[in-house]
Amino acid sequence: MDKLLDFSESVGIITGASSGFGRALALALNQRGARLVLSDINQAGLEQTIAALPQKQRATPLIADVAKEQSAIDAVTLAQDTFSGLSFAVNNAGIAHPQGAIHEMTDEIYDSQFAVNVKGVGFGMKHQVKAMLANKNGHILNVSSLAGLGGAPKGGAYSAAKHAVIGLTRTAAVEYARYGVRVNAICPFFSPTDIMNIEGLQSEQDKHKLGLGSPMKRISTIDEIVNVMVLMLSPHNTYMNGQCIAVDGGVSAW
Repeated sequence: MDKLLDFSESVGIITGASSGFGRALALALNQRGARLVLSDINQAGLEQTIAALPQKQRATPLIADVAKEQSAIDAVTLAQDTFSGLSFAVNNAGIAHPQGAIHEMTDEIYDSQFAVNVKGVGFGMKHQVKAMLANKNGHILNVSSLAGLGGAPKGGAYSAAKHAVIGLTRTAAVEYARYGVRVNAICPFFSPTDIMNIEGLQSEQDKHKLGLGSPMKRISTIDEIVNVMVLMLSPHNTYMNGQCIAVDGGVSAW
């Protein structure tokens, strides 16, 4: 195996691993030898992810709610106790909200967006960084969104939360780089994950219309996003820090 894609010496945490990017990334890294703690609030989906892994003995599940700080502590502790360390972490768990303009946003929508999408990343990094500082080495990859780099009509609370992920990413990248801990984010355009279902964008017609907003005239596949995540997480990609990479088919070039 090319050493750039060899994760056999790596131990990682992936949140939101029951479906979408989290599941696909778990499969991609597991087959490349990574030892993984896979976290999600959805037990049935997480069990399906574990069942699909080619090297099941190199992964352990954790049922957890990332909005609770204890879940971050539990994930790090499980990685250390089970696999004797922590090389990287992917704060992928996130939720969307039904489409609505700013004047339609509610307390409940804002509270849930910031509890999962912001606190989930912030608490995750808090305890992941502590573990990585001990070894003066580690990489955290946060999953933001193209909505974290610009406006998102009918998705204002989601956009605000994903902008916050960018802020957390860049701040942590500056704070911890001198100690050997790097922090980056990926910012995908629309992809056929469960988040699109929550936003009420399930149909092929919806996906086609969304894709017309990209110079490539289509939305991405899940694997197209995950392939970039794998490259960003490579143990030999050691000088990328504080970057928020748009994977959007060229939308941000306009």
